[in-house]
Amino acid sequence: MPKPFHNRVLAWFDRHGRKNLPWQRDTSPYRVWVSEIMLQQTQVKTVIPYFERFTQAFPDVRALARASEDEVLHHWTGLGYYARARNLHRAAQMVVAEYDSEFPADLEGLEALPGVGRSTAGAILSIAFGQRASILDGNVKRVLARYHRVAGWPGQSAVHKQLWEIAEQYTPRRRCADYTQAMMDLGATLCTRSRPACDLCPLQQDCAAHAAGDPQAYPGKKPKKALPVRATHFLVARNAAGDVWLEKRPGSGIWGGLWCFPELAAAQDCSARCLDLWGVEPHSVDAWEAFRHTFSHYHLDITPVVAQVNNPGGGVMEASGQLWYNLRDAPSVGLAAPVVTLLNRLK
Repeated sequence: MPKPFHNRVLAWFDRHGRKNLPWQRDTSPYRVWVSEIMLQQTQVKTVIPYFERFTQAFPDVRALARASEDEVLHHWTGLGYYARARNLHRAAQMVVAEYDSEFPADLEGLEALPGVGRSTAGAILSIAFGQRASILDGNVKRVLARYHRVAGWPGQSAVHKQLWEIAEQYTPRRRCADYTQAMMDLGATLCTRSRPACDLCPLQQDCAAHAAGDPQAYPGKKPKKALPVRATHFLVARNAAGDVWLEKRPGSGIWGGLWCFPELAAAQDCSARCLDLWGVEPHSVDAWEAFRHTFSHYHLDITPVVAQVNNPGGGVMEASGQLWYNLRDAPSVGLAAPVVTLLNRLK
């Protein structure tokens, strides 16, 4: 008979698990929390440099709470899913104001923080506080769905509930922090989405999907639907100094709180917008080839309309939520991904 589930997972972790990740060097609740938020829908190798820069800029929850939203989004630029950064900032302010800068050490208190769900709260409790708490991130869902051959897409409530029940059943009372990391590592390194390394897996002996020869059928995939396509134009206005005009987007909606080019319904609207902003028409206008940016729920085709505005008149020069962005001495603000692409091209 195989050894208990958690014993095999821990034995594998002792030999092969990841133990030198940046957030493992100091498992304070703050660092574990930041890493877990960054790791939502993002791979470890992508997160590592962002985590190191972020925690250097904001070494503790008080520093993060004191920072401006622009500073936080600036250090998040390129990591995507920017609502995570805004929630992180709000949660830091909440921890400082309501918990005297100490993270709550219970599931209910952690789940009350913006952006923290049940699995993230469980990871913080187990890794930072050493408590018995279960997790169910994407990697763990894949391991458990294959081990028990749980049919269906985990986004369905019945499937999700079943996987949580299994996760709770297997979580040990001892070495919970190691077990939590081990399960994440197992899914990330062996029980991968494609080409799982079953021959190296400590659970192979009684894994139902391996026995049936169909591990890649689990977990079930989200039903596919065609993404709609939308289109917009970016007004990429440059002044005589070469600076570029940006505006801060509203806090909700796409690219919430990030700095972006003004949007135009059509390239022909360029002159009218320049007149509204600066009281002058552009010296020259050049429509670049459109490129596509894809969100989770639609494609956005963007046509940059590059306008040279040499002598902005008496209109808005710089106000709250608007600025001339200096490409040579860039300010610390959060930028939408397509904006970064275009700024790099302009350089």
